[in-house]
Amino acid sequence: MAKRRSLFRRPRGQAEWLAAALVAVAAVVLAVRVMAAVGEMLLQGWPVVAVLAVAAAGVAVWRTLRTAAQRRRAAERVAALRITLAQFDAMDDEEFEYALRDLLVRDGWQARKVGQGGDQAADVIGRHPHHGRIVVQAKHTRVGGKVGSSVMYQVNGTAGPVHGADHAVVVTNGAFTHNAKQWGDRHNVRWIDRDQLLRWAEHGTALQALLRLPARSRRTPRWRVAA
Repeated sequence: MAKRRSLFRRPRGQAEWLAAALVAVAAVVLAVRVMAAVGEMLLQGWPVVAVLAVAAAGVAVWRTLRTAAQRRRAAERVAALRITLAQFDAMDDEEFEYALRDLLVRDGWQARKVGQGGDQAADVIGRHPHHGRIVVQAKHTRVGGKVGSSVMYQVNGTAGPVHGADHAVVVTNGAFTHNAKQWGDRHNVRWIDRDQLLRWAEHGTALQALLRLPARSRRTPRWRVAA
């Protein structure tokens, strides 16, 4: 294959060298003039540039402070959250589930409402850095209503196997039957009735303290399904 010839070659003779030198000098002069023009434009326009820079910095600081203030106010509202029994009684089922989620968030849990058709006995699921994962089944009733053992059976059957929970709790604004409480105590399904709901929601006792939840241990199984 023939060697490709370069498009450029060294000047030959005094005339070509002189021409090349003149072109180089012209290029340098042009570059200097362009740089001088740019510098002059910047010098003439520096007040505008400075004002724009200060304005941009001010907007950034204002947005940062506003976001921090919003987060602080939200945290203060959550920390001060109190819900009375009368308010619970006036809620519908979905509002009750959202209220329980908010109480979990107040107590340091990352919680979300999941209750809907086919939720497999889980209305709210939360996670805590020290206490692991919790599943909450909400049972909103009329005043004086009672929750029976069948709810405990359902929660026990899905909390660990389906939702991977370390703790399961059934919460009602009413009461539990005697058999439901006994069965829950035997099979580690915790329950919160109207009296305990008062302590948790209105008096501000944290859920983990109310139920005396143990810290999660990696060496122990999460859940044991009742035989």
